[in-house]
Amino acid sequence: MRQIALLGSTGSIGHSTLEVVRRHRDRFTVRSLAAGDNVSQLSRQIEEFAPRIVSVRTRSAADALQAKFPGITVLSGAEGIAAVASAEGTDTVVAAITGTAALEATVIAIRRGIRLCLANKETLVAAGDLIQKELARSQSELLPIDSEQSAIFQSLAGNHRTEVRRLILTASGGPFWRRPVEEFSAITVAEALAHPTWSMGRKITIDSATLINKALEIIEAHYLFQMPAERIEAVIHPQSVVHSMVEYTDGSVIAQLSPPDMKIPILYSLSYPERLPMSGHPLDLTRLGRLEFYPIDPKRFPAVSLAHEVLRRGKSSGAVFNAAAEVAVEHFIAGQISFPAITTIAARMLEEIPLRTLETVEDVTDAITETKAYTNEAIRREVFS
Repeated sequence: MRQIALLGSTGSIGHSTLEVVRRHRDRFTVRSLAAGDNVSQLSRQIEEFAPRIVSVRTRSAADALQAKFPGITVLSGAEGIAAVASAEGTDTVVAAITGTAALEATVIAIRRGIRLCLANKETLVAAGDLIQKELARSQSELLPIDSEQSAIFQSLAGNHRTEVRRLILTASGGPFWRRPVEEFSAITVAEALAHPTWSMGRKITIDSATLINKALEIIEAHYLFQMPAERIEAVIHPQSVVHSMVEYTDGSVIAQLSPPDMKIPILYSLSYPERLPMSGHPLDLTRLGRLEFYPIDPKRFPAVSLAHEVLRRGKSSGAVFNAAAEVAVEHFIAGQISFPAITTIAARMLEEIPLRTLETVEDVTDAITETKAYTNEAIRREVFS
């Protein structure tokens, strides 16, 4: 029986994780939950899953929940997330909070030797070297939940890394991979949020539309699988059925295929090395008809090449790139910058902001805070096209 701490319980990955637990109550139980501001949803989750500890963003929300559920411990803020991740008896943490808000909790879980099921790209992008050092000193294991990284993890099973020629990440292409680049400046927020395949949160949906998410995944794959940047590639695969591939030195390519359902990689990360049954519609290749793959157009999606630039520069470049992109997405959603400006701003900040070596969680959070402040100021004083 795995004892799970779920960070980000009211988000899309959180919902899917709880659905997996629902279907396998003989194997998984929820020990603690961390959420943001959606207190009503969290209340329903508490009633159903009976966690011992929960955390919310604000103290006022925590006080209201504590009054409603006097038999559990209710905490708030970053300290609350850390307490949820390290709750007594926990052996598995699902890290599904977007951004780096749960970075400290992630490090705490690793130091305690807890299995970390990572659904959040930003942790390794911003603090990959730090996380790898912590893992090297710990008995913890890191398993990816992201469908692309899970596919690579599964395709590597039983093989030696020295036999790998390249990792091939697939991208759906989002809603704009066929749109002429000349029309990108006219893209609206509503169009960018209309993902053709996946149902996700707003930030990651916009990242999918710009393919910044693929840039983040390339950086993440470098740290997850200890693979040099020049051996990590990405292609557009609009059917979103082949979730990623590994090409070996003998020319063989091993791929992982499944319906586009996040519950599948979530279940695998929780049950590994076992495979538990999953209800739902099985993959019918005869109905698919064909599987298509296309190169990524660097004019439409310049963000992908920035991943290799980040890995070349090292130091705090991942934290800068990720934080700048996050701020730019916020300004795009607010209608203050154009769609192409998201990537332009991230690239500019990578050029302008001095890089530093990141030794501690505080170093990472400082780099992120400074980048966000600098990026906000740059957007206020300049017009980005």
